[in-house]
Amino acid sequence: MKAGTYAVEILDTTLRDGEQTQGVSFSPAEKANIAKALLQHLRVNRIEIASALASERDKEAVNNITSWADSKDFLHRVEILGFVDHKKSADWIRESGATVVNLLAKGSEKHCRQQLGKTLKQHIADIKKTVNYSLKQGLAVNVYLEDWSNGYRESPDYVFELMDAISKLNIGHYMLPDTLGILSPNQVYDSLSDMVKRYPSLNFDFHPHNDYGLATANALMAVRAGIRCLHCTINCLGERAGNASMAEVVVNLKDRMGADLTVEETHLMRLSNMVSSFSGKRVSENTPIVGEDVFTQTAGIHADGDKKGGLYLSMLKAERFKRKHSYALGKLSGKASLDNKLEELGLHLSDVNRNKVLKRVIELGESKKQITTEDLPIIIADVLETEDYNYIQLLSCTVTSGLNLESTASIHIQIGEERFTSSGGGNGGYHAFMVATKKVLDKQKIDFPKLIDYETKIPRGGETSALVDCIITWHDGEKSFKTRGVHSDQVVAAVEATMKMLNLHLHAQVTIAQ
Repeated sequence: MKAGTYAVEILDTTLRDGEQTQGVSFSPAEKANIAKALLQHLRVNRIEIASALASERDKEAVNNITSWADSKDFLHRVEILGFVDHKKSADWIRESGATVVNLLAKGSEKHCRQQLGKTLKQHIADIKKTVNYSLKQGLAVNVYLEDWSNGYRESPDYVFELMDAISKLNIGHYMLPDTLGILSPNQVYDSLSDMVKRYPSLNFDFHPHNDYGLATANALMAVRAGIRCLHCTINCLGERAGNASMAEVVVNLKDRMGADLTVEETHLMRLSNMVSSFSGKRVSENTPIVGEDVFTQTAGIHADGDKKGGLYLSMLKAERFKRKHSYALGKLSGKASLDNKLEELGLHLSDVNRNKVLKRVIELGESKKQITTEDLPIIIADVLETEDYNYIQLLSCTVTSGLNLESTASIHIQIGEERFTSSGGGNGGYHAFMVATKKVLDKQKIDFPKLIDYETKIPRGGETSALVDCIITWHDGEKSFKTRGVHSDQVVAAVEATMKMLNLHLHAQVTIAQ
């Protein structure tokens, strides 16, 4: 197939099938907002928003959506799942203001006989009765063949007899679900190709599920087989492992198959965030297209390659989705990653200081998954203010705190060539550390400057994992001075500031003695 020579429609069923996700229940206002965003901004072709005969709360949500859709000429694109129940579903849908019913018929003999307790002929008669009534009420009718994938595999004659019977009805779309997500891509291609060849005049939709993690691949194979409408959900919501991911399907259709789509992919992230917020289901940070980290390069070699020629960039550019590409700082960072961040901040460092900052970034990266752009100025200030004095070194430190319990600290410290151990308790982890440290210094007759002020902060907009910038003001009897500690742990940041203070203090005493 040549790129751009055929169109593929997208039906979003986040509000109907996606709501079958464990623990997800959208309020009427949330449903309305999602529906409007899907049709107006993401510009999907159709949306399936509810099941007929559901709660009054659902009926309220449907009324809100259909009233708005009618005012925008979108009503024919709003669909409701209905059942083979003659009048009940059709009447409920008409009362809700909708005009399209997606009738749930049985696409496998097992479902027909065991769940309905009926023969195929009886089921066909019920379908015809329900379809004819719906059409008389002015509804457009589509039909789902529930469990079609198992039906085609285990009872193909049942599927073909059912299709032969209902293909003569005035049905818009015949929807073929892989209800349990059992098909492989090759099986999707073979079975759907057969359906398209057997019934060339009919419009088929494919409704994939993701139980084997193959929903996106299966959607692409369905299009290759001749299907021209796919069903998806935002963030892969749906029962069990979910449905096909809207973002993955849309991007793959464009990039790999050259399909023409109405979907505006710059709004994929907006819908993902909205649905994540309303559903309470968090999107994994490495989720393709919409994950928080998918446009962040971590390895220094990647930053270097991009700087020298975009060697690690693909068609999936962040700007394409109104997102921003970034280079993370952490234990795998190289000079190119740091240079990129410095340029972003408009900062310039000498080679010596840049190497010091990079070394500190790598050290911090061992204890924090990622150093943000907001963290970097704190790290630079810490490095540039630090003198490399090693009169006293903290070899190890363990601090224990608990609710309604005294905090304790155990330290292993080296002064000159001698090593000491000490422990102490106090009102908080840092206080316990100070008590333990002073025990050693008192025995060595080393005076301890007075703590005048203690300040901690995290970068503006920082998260709970952000670096803590701890600045402590000391007074040694003659003057005040400040030291800084930077770490993802607040107590450790204060400990680092204290160790810097002690080295500066001892250095001053040595200088005076000389």
